[in-house]
Order: sequence, then structure tokens, then C-alpha cells
Amino acid sequence: MLNRRHLLQTSIGVSSSAGLLALSGCASPSIDDYGSESPALDLKNYFNGAVDAWGIFTDRSGKVVKRFTVLMNCSWSGEVGTLDEDFTYSDGTKQKRIWQLTHRGDNNFTGTAGDVLGSASGKVRGNTFHWNYSLALPVGDRVWNVEFDDWMFLMNERVMLNKASMTKFGIHLGDVTLSFTKRVT
Repeated sequence: MLNRRHLLQTSIGVSSSAGLLALSGCASPSIDDYGSESPALDLKNYFNGAVDAWGIFTDRSGKVVKRFTVLMNCSWSGEVGTLDEDFTYSDGTKQKRIWQLTHRGDNNFTGTAGDVLGSASGKVRGNTFHWNYSLALPVGDRVWNVEFDDWMFLMNERVMLNKASMTKFGIHLGDVTLSFTKRVT
């Protein structure tokens, strides 16, 4: 009887531990996880001048659906930055997006653009910028309002990697992956 009780208690303990580990594996990273990472990202400095980017959009299965390039001309006036982006897609279509970023202090930023619903908000910690926003995304003849969970990681003074997850009604639709390179002046 004692051995059975001990076995049952051990099984419950192992099951509970496994459940907690499984749940913690689903937890999202926090921007504060990157606070000590270097090189330190100065968003106003990095997005100042010309920046080139290359990217892909993958659907939820991981298949590359679209490739694109972006030419960015960036400037700041005080605490407000303009990121003027010209996209060229692999199918030959073009798109323009002009972000207005505002530095709100303590490495917090907000942003607006013509196809962004409301305002984006984000933070810089260490080498990382994390922000969230809703985007009116043209898909064929329709426009879908989708949510972006967008992470940027400064690799060195010129290169930054970007991965954004796109969802609608909490359903993962796909990911956008980009590599930014700041031009040397």
C-alpha cells in the first residue's frame, strides 16, 4: 500500500511538472528578456539615412508565398521620425508605406502609417525592438485587418533582422522575415 501511494504521488508530481514545462514552452518572450543584449539598439540612429531590406512572406505551413525588397529613406526631427518605405514584390507590384514614429521616452515608441489601424506601440531593450500593430492588408480584391507581432534584432551597426508574426482572430496566418542593411555614408 505504501509503495502504491508513493508511486501515485510521484506520478502526479511528474505529470504536474511536465504540464508546467509544456505551458512554459508556450509562453511568449518578453522585451525585457533582451535588456542586456548587445550591441545596444538606438532606433533613432539606426533608422536615420538610407536602409535597404530584403524579405519573404511565408504562409502558416512555412511556404514562401512572396519575396520583396524595401528601399527606406529615414529621418528624424526631434522625437519624430519618418520612415519612407518603397516595396517591390517578386510579382512586380509596388507599394509605399510612410511610418511616423514618435519617441515617447524610456525607449518607448508609437507609430502610424496610412495602412496601420490606430497606432502601433513598441519598446526597445538591449539590441531588440518589439512592437505590435494592426494593418489593413490587401489580399486579392479584399482588405484584411491583421495583427502583427513584430520583433527586430540588431546584429551589428549595419544589419538588423526582423521577424513578424501575422494573425487574424488569433489564428496564425504566416510570418514576415526581413534583413535590414543600413547604408554606409
